[in-house]
Amino acid sequence: WVRRDPVSDTEIFPRTDPAIIVGITDADDRLLLGSNALWESNRYSLLAGFVEPGESLESAVVREVFEESGIHVVDPVYLGSQPWPFPASLMLGFTAKVAPDFRGDATPDGTEILDLRWFSRAELAAALDDIKLPGPTSIARAIVEEWYGSPIDDGQW
Repeated sequence: WVRRDPVSDTEIFPRTDPAIIVGITDADDRLLLGSNALWESNRYSLLAGFVEPGESLESAVVREVFEESGIHVVDPVYLGSQPWPFPASLMLGFTAKVAPDFRGDATPDGTEILDLRWFSRAELAAALDDIKLPGPTSIARAIVEEWYGSPIDDGQW
């Protein structure tokens, strides 16, 4: 894609702003979900954020997870991507694991993330009447369902 300035004939290439989204698991294979400050309080999804200029995708995973939850993660693994519903953005999906030497609790940053919860598969299944998950066409939902082991019928879509 390119636009041309009709006066100077200068080519303008639109930018793409990369963002990461991460399925984080702990030593017990539980999944961390967070509730964003802009959402209704019972909506939960994976942690996500924009990649800073000059930052690798893997570094963005480690930084964003720490900023939003206080958790140190290792082994970011790229899973796939999708256009993100902001103009000119691309969401890049990853998984990561809590660092084996990390000791502490998931602590929401209080600005972007207001609540964090760990879910086992059984706990997530039991909570489906009380929480809302990402929509079925999102990469966030695909990552959650990959961890879960099957499609999730939450009756919301």
